[in-house]
Amino acid sequence: MRVVIVGAGQAGAALAAKLRGLGHEGKIVLLGDEPAPPYQRPPLSKAYLMGEMSADRLWLRAPEFWVENRIDLHLGQPVSDLDPRGKTVTVGGQTIPYDALALATGSAPRRLPAAMGGGLAGVFTVRTLADVDAMRAEFQPGRRLIIVGGGYIGLEAAAVAAKLGLDVTVLEMAPRILQRVACPETSDHVRALHHAHGVRVMEATGLDHLTGAARVTGAVLSDGRQLPADFVIVGVGVTPNTALAEAAGLTIDNGIWTDALGRTSDPAIWAAGDCASFPWGAGRLRLESVGNAIDMAEAVAGNMLGANAPYQASPWFWSDQYDLKLQIAGLNLGYDRVITRASGDSTSFWYYQGATLLAVDAMNDPRAYMVGKRLIEAGRSPSPDAVRDAPDLKALLTA
Repeated sequence: MRVVIVGAGQAGAALAAKLRGLGHEGKIVLLGDEPAPPYQRPPLSKAYLMGEMSADRLWLRAPEFWVENRIDLHLGQPVSDLDPRGKTVTVGGQTIPYDALALATGSAPRRLPAAMGGGLAGVFTVRTLADVDAMRAEFQPGRRLIIVGGGYIGLEAAAVAAKLGLDVTVLEMAPRILQRVACPETSDHVRALHHAHGVRVMEATGLDHLTGAARVTGAVLSDGRQLPADFVIVGVGVTPNTALAEAAGLTIDNGIWTDALGRTSDPAIWAAGDCASFPWGAGRLRLESVGNAIDMAEAVAGNMLGANAPYQASPWFWSDQYDLKLQIAGLNLGYDRVITRASGDSTSFWYYQGATLLAVDAMNDPRAYMVGKRLIEAGRSPSPDAVRDAPDLKALLTA
């Protein structure tokens, strides 16, 4: 079986490696539109941007891994066409046949429209190695940075900028930062941390447009106020890369639709990672995380080889800001109660829906994260009182 994988990010790389690990002997072709070999993205907005990590330390595998495992890397050119009927993809004018195809096309950052100044020089997004390379020279002490969007990417960039001595303002249109992904308690904790480091966090504040002729010079807010800026980072979320799948006639449903095995509406085509939505409870889910990219890709690799094992997502996430390590287990969708545990510098918030434990946000509290993750994965829900009052959280695992 000749396998072609479109997308050489975390999911694509994991899928290729897992196929070989499971004993697949057929040809594997891994296609990436970036010139760099498969690399990890989370350090881009943290250690790499800070200059604490070199590019070669981002690589997911040593260069010889791909050669030794007979995985053909084609980098630096996007796939221009997918022909499901002929079972081929076209890249750089070359037509490549497949027996099985995996789409691991990831997601792309939302950008400001040109009418709002999104096309001005000095306006950046944080997604690729090239994105960060383009903005690194901007991070000089005393320069004024406006970050549009109070999600994790924007806040991580704000932390780096503040540590490097920049004047940083975060604009968040919603009533609070992290509103889409976290409870008010987590938002309060993270906001206080940024305030303590001199970052201005302006919530319930929209952007009307950026100013400047060729290069950005500032921002006009929705209430008419104006702020000066030397450069701007836009962190307002991502959208799944589905254009190739959509043009090929595959079903799209908040990403590329897959069944529980990771197979798309075409039986010879699979999908994994940020670009894919899969069954979850009574509905569907699309996860944007390293954990899901790896886990789903490896599940799909097994199913491409006949495992026939439905993908069981076990969501986990993390964010590093200043000296805060935030670890998240589970999904807080539909929570109606939050239980707080705090001891010294360690704090955790436990999300419940009725009596069911849904998720845990653990801040500098690896034990809370570990216990919460194991409980959620086992489908166990200690009572909220037990969580709040337990002298030792580990006891909840054996209760």
